[in-house]
Amino acid sequence: MSDFQVIVAGGSISGLVAAREAALAGASVAVLEEDSEIGTPEHCGGLVSMTGLANIGVIPDSAAVENSAIKKARVLSPRSGFELNAEKQKVVVLDRRVLDKQLAFQAQRAGAEIRVKCSVRSATRDGQHYTIRSSEGDMTCDYFVDARGVSSIINRDRNGVLQSAQYEVYADWIERDTIEVSFDSEKYPGFFAWIIPTGAGKGKVGVAGRAINAAGALKSYMDGKGRYSVMRKVYAPIWVSGPLKSFVEGRTVLVGDAAGQTKPTTAGGIYSCGMGGLFAGRAVAAACKNQDDRMLLEYERNWTSVFGSEFDKMLLARKLLERMDNKTIDEVFSAVPKDELDRAEGDDFDFHSAALSKILKKSAPRLVKALLGNEIRRLFDSQDKI
Repeated sequence: MSDFQVIVAGGSISGLVAAREAALAGASVAVLEEDSEIGTPEHCGGLVSMTGLANIGVIPDSAAVENSAIKKARVLSPRSGFELNAEKQKVVVLDRRVLDKQLAFQAQRAGAEIRVKCSVRSATRDGQHYTIRSSEGDMTCDYFVDARGVSSIINRDRNGVLQSAQYEVYADWIERDTIEVSFDSEKYPGFFAWIIPTGAGKGKVGVAGRAINAAGALKSYMDGKGRYSVMRKVYAPIWVSGPLKSFVEGRTVLVGDAAGQTKPTTAGGIYSCGMGGLFAGRAVAAACKNQDDRMLLEYERNWTSVFGSEFDKMLLARKLLERMDNKTIDEVFSAVPKDELDRAEGDDFDFHSAALSKILKKSAPRLVKALLGNEIRRLFDSQDKI
């Protein structure tokens, strides 16, 4: 008999929700977290809607909400920009350390055992059971849930990984009610710089991009803003290539970042990864109860039915962004009609494609012209290099 029916490697949101759901359904569950504290290191921007959190099954404690006063998003290109009203979307900025501990408490109350400073070194399957070699010794389980984040996926496709830096910053140029996103294909190729306010004069400021020095790019971005003080620095890879083709490998179940469930456009994943954990935990519990591994596939079907179409559209947007030069980005931003911005204000924060479609629909001819010009410039540039 196994020590546990389910062992979850990784104590972030997807792993903890999976553990909670499996334990609630009666499975014996252990969560093994390699760091010394649940919720660390925190490298998440923490943006999510209250609706998304409710769907995951958690209403954050007041201590977990760093900022609930988000009213607008300012989106900038090198020479243009626009603002979106975000009040209707009920967006909050979370302290992930606090939220993850709240989820850990839910999982523990449901019956899961949680161990920190306990890293998984290998998971070897022998028939219907796994031997998990950990820093605390060997243990066995029937199902293994891999929620170890980007580290589990990075060897599959390094092209899907971007380097990022995010600092906790005190600066008077951070507005409490305004998220800011800045696109620049030369400074942050394939991504952007961001400001996520956690209060008046303080926030999370970051950059990511393909083949950049993230620390240098972030310093340059902040130097251009004015005076600031840095309280904390975090460097981490982010995954932007979308979900893996399969989330289930035998009796191993991949969730969250390990399954590629972060958004290709923003690398955000509180909602999409949290729902991955919810669907996975329920499917694993059903497979345990019924002794039927085919029930694991229900997890993949449920996640894809909710997020598949959205992620396909975001992957298309990512491919276009990675090909755009700054001239094209400016032209695209300049083509955005003000009346469509107003129409997009009430759309679901956790699903970007509907708002993006509304914003760009009326400006389609100008967008096609801008993208065609971009491709012609890329063609001439490639010929000049030959």
